[in-house]
Amino acid sequence: MRDQTVLISGASIAGPALAYWLSRYGFRVTVVEKAPAPRPGGQAVDFKGRTHRTVLERMGLWEEIQRQRTGRFDTVYLDAAGRELAVMPGEFTGGDVEILRGDLTAILYGHTSATCEYRFGDSITALTETAGGVRAEFERGAARTFDLVVGADGIHSRVRRLAFGPERDYVHHLGYYYCVAGAPGWGHDPGRRERVTARAWNAPGRMAARGGSKGSHLYLLASPELDGIGGDVAAQRRLIAEKFAGMGGEVPSMLAELDRLDGFYLDAIAQVRMKGRYTSGRVALVGDAGYASTLGGFGTGLAVVGAYVLAGELAVAGGNHAAAYARYDQIMHRYAKIAGNPNTGRFLAPTTTWGIRGRNWLLGSRAFGLMMKYGDRAANDIDLADYPAQVEGRAG
Repeated sequence: MRDQTVLISGASIAGPALAYWLSRYGFRVTVVEKAPAPRPGGQAVDFKGRTHRTVLERMGLWEEIQRQRTGRFDTVYLDAAGRELAVMPGEFTGGDVEILRGDLTAILYGHTSATCEYRFGDSITALTETAGGVRAEFERGAARTFDLVVGADGIHSRVRRLAFGPERDYVHHLGYYYCVAGAPGWGHDPGRRERVTARAWNAPGRMAARGGSKGSHLYLLASPELDGIGGDVAAQRRLIAEKFAGMGGEVPSMLAELDRLDGFYLDAIAQVRMKGRYTSGRVALVGDAGYASTLGGFGTGLAVVGAYVLAGELAVAGGNHAAAYARYDQIMHRYAKIAGNPNTGRFLAPTTTWGIRGRNWLLGSRAFGLMMKYGDRAANDIDLADYPAQVEGRAG
């Protein structure tokens, strides 16, 4: 196992988390990332429940994440006149601990850069599997052969497309788009823990929020799949301005600010459906590449748990990837199915006035507390193996 090489595509969260465990178990790991360096900033991500915490504690990261956590955000839904309609508690949207994606990436990179090879500013262009490995070709670097390849490159995974097939076969549009613009509403102040408030307004099929931890602006829009806007940020900004025109409250002032905000990002709310197989030959998927449910909750937790399981199964199988992949598929299929939630768009931006009123009622009801308890159970509904901390004499 000490001689086995693994190529991981993606250096956000799932990729470095997997790199951490694999290098700890004696694999030789290369991480390739198209960005020129670890990505800073970004929206907030969160962890929830004992399962996520257990993995982070076994990685020695829990206290460090606690020190860099964001503040707690309640979201207050208002009408056009500024009257409070409902409150969504920060425990629902931010889990037990929330941290900026870029801060978490930096932590993971700091714990792996000395033991793993990172190749920034490059990406995989082709994969060819042979009897003894996978030949990977790159946009910039020379081709190399690895024993295993893992796609940790997000919902629009190139590894998934190369090894499994086109994106349309696996990524399913859920009827909504979301847009994040600007920095989180409280500013970047790691460790801030007081409870603060984001403000949100609804119209049928639309939600606009200001001041949350996802970004200074968050927009949700009910829409069929849109063509012709991918990669065109100017067109995406115009789309948001057009679709949210006419809403009341602070939305007009938000739209007036939109062109001045950095960090603009728009994408579909979608779900990856792999039919229970996240592996093919010598290639595996981890994180959003294999089991994304955009804004569906637990995505970051799924990524770190998936990385822990995949590396652990490879370790206990002595590098026998076929046996390890079969176990990984079995374990993560059940957990990802339970934890993924495809209803976020409909919950945050109901398509009818009555739907909005019903959601607001639910937020103030006992039933919402029961829904949160169900979410807690889903986040923890996995028998988390205690994989060895030491393999082949290498200390963990």
